[in-house]
Amino acid sequence: MLADAVYSHPPHLETERLQALFERQRSAFQAYPSPTAADRLQWLEALHDLLSSHQQPVIDAISEDFGNRSADETRLAEIMPSLHGIRHAKRLLPRWMKPSRRSVGLAFQPASARVVYQPLGVVGIIVPWNYPLYLAIGPLIGALAAGNRVMLKMSESTPVTGQLLKDLLAQIFPEDQVAVVLGEADVGIAFSKLPFDHLLFTGSTSVGRHVMRAAAENLTPVTLELGGKSPAIVSNDVPLADAAERIAFGKTLNAGQTCVAPDYVLVPRQRIDDFVEAYRKVVQRFYPQLADNPDYTSIVNRRQHARLQGYLDDAQAKGARLLPLFEQGQDRRMPHCLLLDVTDEMQVMQDEIFGPLLPVVPYDGIDQALAYVNARPRPLALYYFGYDRSEQRHVLRHTHSGGVCLNDTLLHVAQDDLPFGGVGPSGMGHYHGHDGFLTFSKAKGVFIKQRFNAARMIYPPYGKALQKLVYKLFVR
Repeated sequence: MLADAVYSHPPHLETERLQALFERQRSAFQAYPSPTAADRLQWLEALHDLLSSHQQPVIDAISEDFGNRSADETRLAEIMPSLHGIRHAKRLLPRWMKPSRRSVGLAFQPASARVVYQPLGVVGIIVPWNYPLYLAIGPLIGALAAGNRVMLKMSESTPVTGQLLKDLLAQIFPEDQVAVVLGEADVGIAFSKLPFDHLLFTGSTSVGRHVMRAAAENLTPVTLELGGKSPAIVSNDVPLADAAERIAFGKTLNAGQTCVAPDYVLVPRQRIDDFVEAYRKVVQRFYPQLADNPDYTSIVNRRQHARLQGYLDDAQAKGARLLPLFEQGQDRRMPHCLLLDVTDEMQVMQDEIFGPLLPVVPYDGIDQALAYVNARPRPLALYYFGYDRSEQRHVLRHTHSGGVCLNDTLLHVAQDDLPFGGVGPSGMGHYHGHDGFLTFSKAKGVFIKQRFNAARMIYPPYGKALQKLVYKLFVR
């Protein structure tokens, strides 16, 4: 019912409203292009108080959209990092806003140089369905800290959460400051075509390509947070109980519907059976039962559920061994499943899984594992499990990924002082913390001279003795 109410306007009217909203934000920014530190801190404080005081409605809305989403997962993976991110920005914002002094070469003295950080203008943020609060609020923090106006396009797959966030943000921000846009795919297409001063998209690599093409028409700079197949590598000597527990946490959170979830795990060939048993025990300890378990998150909708079931059917038909960790599912609560004997021809080894399926791939020697990873598109995250410092350094040196956890999963994303972003097909650009402030700011170089002008000696006409001396001293 809610989705019908939200998306009842004809597409052309939604597009016209979208353009009008953008123009209102652009005009408001032009009228006040340099918000003070006090302004920005007030915005962040209001956002913090709003989220802190509406935790239960957020939990309920997300769970309704998913069919069942663990309340604790929403608290841990969405509300907590959002609140922490706001507090981090509030504490450090005055430092971030200070002009940065830069050096001036001897040949250009006397002079000074600095970098000043200005708001860009109107920022667009396209939010995915898997973490609809955190992936809206995270970039919003950076955009507001940098002094921008912001438009958020929420996913059509989470209409209840989208409407709630629209209603909540309207309590503290006028629409010409922060606006939430709702609508189906056609509205998303129109949104990506607006001439934003910066556009951040979180979602699949395939859709990211379309967003980048649309933004290119306006020369809009983009930050793309995509996905890919993030590997976990189990070393030859790490305790399997440690590795299995931490990989299972990263894979079971949100039923695997996480862009940085371990997509497959590389395990030494002789340790495969022991790893499978250790992993099974951990998952069944986390979730003693599947049916009616409020901790066990559902697949977000039937289309995604059918996609995942298709991966299983395809893999089994091509020779994979499926090891379900629960006897059966319940509606869209999909049983966690390990896959053995997988091959590159299987869809599950080609596409980002985004669900509770974990292929286990054997390897012989760490360099073979790294070669396997490097033969594939660069992932958003890489996870290595092993306590040998030299092998840790070897893995870091010989792989490329958006981010890395050594002996853990996911938690690098929750570090406010680390940049978050992909590389190659897994994305471009970074945000979070100071990196988010920089992404949504124009770093403007300023060169300053006062009355005395030593540069006159290099002005035309050329061939003067002083010019020759300058060349002798500095052109070498």
